[in-house]
Amino acid sequence: MNHILNYDGYRLFQASFDPDEKGTVLSVNHDFWGTWITYVGYGFLYLGLLAILIDRNSRFGKLRARLKKLQKRKAQILTVFMLLLAPFGFAQGYQDNHDHEVQEVQNTAISNENDHQHQIVKLKEEYVDSVIISRAVSKAHADKFAHLIIQDQGRMKPINTFASELLRRVSQRNHYKGLDPNQVFISMSEEPMHWLHAPLIYLPRGNDSIRKVIGVDQSTTRVALIDFFDSQGNYKLSEALERASKKTNPSQFEKDFLKAHENYYLLNLALSGGILKIFPEPQSPNNKWISRMELNESNFQGQDSLFVKNVLPLYYHSIKEARQTGDYTQAELLLDGIHKFQQRFGSEVIPSDSKIQMEVVYNKLDIFNRSYKILLLLGVVMFILVIAQIFRDSKPIRISLNILKYLNWVLLIALTAGLINRWYVSGHMPLSDAYESVLYVAWATILFGLIMGRKSHLTIASTAFVGAIVLWVAHLNWMDPAISTLEPVLDSYWLMIHVSVIVMSYGPFTLGFILGSVAMLLTILTNEKNKRKMNLHIQELTIINEMALTVGLVLLTIGHFLGGQ
Repeated sequence: MNHILNYDGYRLFQASFDPDEKGTVLSVNHDFWGTWITYVGYGFLYLGLLAILIDRNSRFGKLRARLKKLQKRKAQILTVFMLLLAPFGFAQGYQDNHDHEVQEVQNTAISNENDHQHQIVKLKEEYVDSVIISRAVSKAHADKFAHLIIQDQGRMKPINTFASELLRRVSQRNHYKGLDPNQVFISMSEEPMHWLHAPLIYLPRGNDSIRKVIGVDQSTTRVALIDFFDSQGNYKLSEALERASKKTNPSQFEKDFLKAHENYYLLNLALSGGILKIFPEPQSPNNKWISRMELNESNFQGQDSLFVKNVLPLYYHSIKEARQTGDYTQAELLLDGIHKFQQRFGSEVIPSDSKIQMEVVYNKLDIFNRSYKILLLLGVVMFILVIAQIFRDSKPIRISLNILKYLNWVLLIALTAGLINRWYVSGHMPLSDAYESVLYVAWATILFGLIMGRKSHLTIASTAFVGAIVLWVAHLNWMDPAISTLEPVLDSYWLMIHVSVIVMSYGPFTLGFILGSVAMLLTILTNEKNKRKMNLHIQELTIINEMALTVGLVLLTIGHFLGGQ
């Protein structure tokens, strides 16, 4: 449907296809004059809508003129006010080594020779953590390992991305006991037995049932993979999963069981080594990459087969020696060998070095997750200062507000850089899933707020606050921030433009919502003493609100009609 065939004046659309996928139903259109008349009409519509925003005699132009007069009047009142007040000062204040030896655990089962049964024994968390931390590789070496390419669900990505996504999905954290995702993933691959006992799998808050079934305290937030089994090796979630899987619309508690099982499965796959698909299969028609565990099912032969079989055990042995000597030369030579092997058989699908580096930088900076916390702080502080300015203005307050305004611009630039980076790495506009759409809405909200509220600190404060909330929503548990491949249905130039313009319109609409809410709050706080100042702020917010809604309506209308191209 999104890839129309033009042939000799005819336009052929796919209307449907046969259930066996062996036949297709086409919709044929041949209307040269009607098509161009429609497109010319669209063009006039777009010009008229844009003229609303440009023409000084339009409603939007008159609102812009009123806003300038109002802001000039505010400036005059503040100047007079400052002349009547004596200046006052403004100040601001600023405010584990392990000595014991670790004993390696060979397995977690104790054999009972009388009845030939096996009883699973869980190791103490303190002991497990001490072993994992003491045997972690250096961050510098882990970073080199993380630049290797892995194939994951059809996407080629550096191991750094995969390790970050794995840790975030399973534990809802970006680190474990001070170890970064790269160090964690190497440790899991080298010594998976210890990670069976590490409290890594996150349990949703408020679900006491799942904790009761697993057999942990109600205050427990993370459990180990081994906690999912009883002493006889039976999987504790089996019955609950069976009930949840049979339902068309499972409850939230049942969804939590399904999510916990998904995290268990993902971690188990990582510990087994089956997920480490770093070896490109020679002459594969689909550019398939395999893990060491899949060697017997592949078409590797001779020296290549021996390389795939032995290189990782040799690498793990080399980093074991490097921990004692501090010399990772041998380990890095083996990594270089794996990299050359990937280039030899998988060069067609391996991303460029610049893309790999940009993706690693994107993961490390974690711009969007960090920005919402800073934005929230800026918004709250700025809002407090604006309220204080209404009741008693001063030079320190004005300077502080200007600094905060420029910090908002810095954050907008950082968010823009993050979106561009994500676009470059993924190869498509960042609008392919819910997470990216919410990021785009947050970016558009902040952009229009800063543009339309250049001289209105209250507007910028409101924008920062609502932008932080939208970014916070993007990082809730039910949204996956992983960079994904583009769905075929979105692989269309006009459709991506259509979606991007419509989603951008949500920014000024969101801005209108928050400005209306702030105007209502100021109305409630208005009294006889501050009535004059409050009225000026309320009028200013009202004008900016209407301008924002106008921009949103123009973008939304244009976006909808672009979908008809």
